[in-house]
This record gives sequence, C-alpha cells and structure tokens, in this order.
Amino acid sequence: MRTYQEAGVDISRGDRVTDFIRKMKSPALGENLGEKIGGFAGGVRFDPSRYRRPVLLSTCDGVGTKILVARTLKRYTTIGIDLVSMCANDLLACGVKPMVFQDYIACGRIVEETVQEILKGVVAGCEQAGCRLTGGETAEMPDLYSDGDFDLAGFCAGIAEEEEILPRLDRIREGDALLGLPSSGIHSNGLSLARKILPESAWVDLLVPTRIYTREITALAETGGVLAAAHVTGGGLEANLARVIPERIRARLSWDWPRPEVFKHIQKRGGVEESEMRRVFNLGIGVALVVSRSVVGEVLGAAKRSGIPVLEIGELAAIERGEVG
Repeated sequence: MRTYQEAGVDISRGDRVTDFIRKMKSPALGENLGEKIGGFAGGVRFDPSRYRRPVLLSTCDGVGTKILVARTLKRYTTIGIDLVSMCANDLLACGVKPMVFQDYIACGRIVEETVQEILKGVVAGCEQAGCRLTGGETAEMPDLYSDGDFDLAGFCAGIAEEEEILPRLDRIREGDALLGLPSSGIHSNGLSLARKILPESAWVDLLVPTRIYTREITALAETGGVLAAAHVTGGGLEANLARVIPERIRARLSWDWPRPEVFKHIQKRGGVEESEMRRVFNLGIGVALVVSRSVVGEVLGAAKRSGIPVLEIGELAAIERGEVG
C-alpha cells in the first residue's frame, strides 16, 4: 500500500466537492474576501462606522442523530439546512444577525451525491439566515468512520453593537411576558428518543428542517422591547429560558399552545410522561422571547404588521423560598 488512495483517501473526490460548490449560484456564495473558494480562509466586508463598540460573537453546533434519520431515508438536503439553523438561531438568540457560516463534514468515504445534497441544504440555510458561506472542510477518514458514516459541524459568526446584545439581564423583571415563535416541528433535538418510538414509516416527519428565525427576531428586536431570547434546543423550554434570565426568576409557562402532531404521536405511541416531553422537546416553540410587560402590546402589534406568528406562552415569576428554579 503505497498511495493515499490505496489507504482509503481519494483526494480527487474532495476536489470535486469543491468544484461543485464553486459552480453553485447563490447570494450566500457571493464575494469572499479571504481566498477563492477552496482557499485557506474566507470573510466578508462590514462597515466599522456603523458600530461604536462592536463585539464579534460566534457559535458552533451539529444536528445530532437526525443524521441517522436522513441516512435511513436517503434524504440529505434538509440536514444541511438544520446545520445552519442550529448555529444561526443560537446567534440570533444573542441579538446578533448571522454574517458568515462554515461547515465541516467528516466521513469514512466521500459519497459525492450525499455530500452535494448536504451542501445544497447548507447553501439554502445560509440564504434563509441571510449570511454567507465563506468556507468549509470535507474530511475523509476511513479508519475513524465506516463507509456510509458521517458527521456534521457548523460554525457561525456575526457582529453586534455591545449594548444591543441579548440578554439584558439588568432590565428583566418578574411579570415580564413570555412570547413564543412557533417551531416547524421536532427541529434537531430529541431524535434519539423519537427514533426509538416512531416507526420508520413516520420518520419523514422528523426531517422537516429547523426553522431559521432571522426575519422574526430581527423585526421584533427593533421594537426595543425584547429583553432576552432562548433558542429551544436540548433541555426544552424551561432549561433554555433559565440560561437567559436572572437566577432569582423562573419561567411560568402556560403549556396551552397548540403542539405539532409529531409530538402528540411520540407521546401517545411511546407512553412518554408529560414532564419528560417538556424536558426533551421544543413542543412547538422554536424560540422563546422575554418581553418587557410595559411594551408587550407594541411587540405583538409589530409582529402582526410583519405577518410574524407569535404565541403568548407565559410570564416570569419570582422564585419562592424553597422552590427550585
């Protein structure tokens, strides 16, 4: 065994993946300031005069065992969108609009058709998020991954004015309202449980891509009434809200909003306790917003004018002595 290809790594396959991206037409693949596609780095211009105290924020994430659903059904485009969504929504929850995204695909052997479908989804996700795909990496590692196995990681970054970054903990008070932006379904969390409960014939419902909330959060944040935002991922609503509110306060949720059918099927078929459903899944709320009680009407009005669906899901309450937050 004297060549890289004999060892299981075909450099030409990786080159063809780069060529595939280079030929795609999308605003998400616009001007790249670092290098041409396939170079060592990439970036975008920004106007420093727009900021007084600019802060660069970045996120990284993957799509978890949703990959196994995609692989079973041989449908890969949606998980490319998910990869962008999981990173971009985390950034948006900080009040930062995504600017750049990069992907990492690790596999045992590059299957070009599969990688191309994933990348189509990544580009579509970047278009939805309003950011640029400035680079990525496809790594072929035959002894680390088996043939057909792969994993995904995504990285997203944006710049924001320091005073506009969320959460604004010093302004959050008990009595502030909780609003929810509806999810598109299960998103990319809880799939390890869902796969064990639902038959493969129902798995197509698990591949609905994670909604990207750039338009919604940007529009509502402009009202000045949004004090915090929580991207509802692993841990459910309560755990993710706890990450963005003061320790002395807890979320008092109504739990009475309509849930997507997929959650009803999981709970009924699997006999899953309500407490476990709340702990694992988003249950129909993709992003939860903390809104100052004094301006909640203005925020709801802005949502209505912009055609943004918003649910009133509860309020913040003080943690009583002896109560667990």
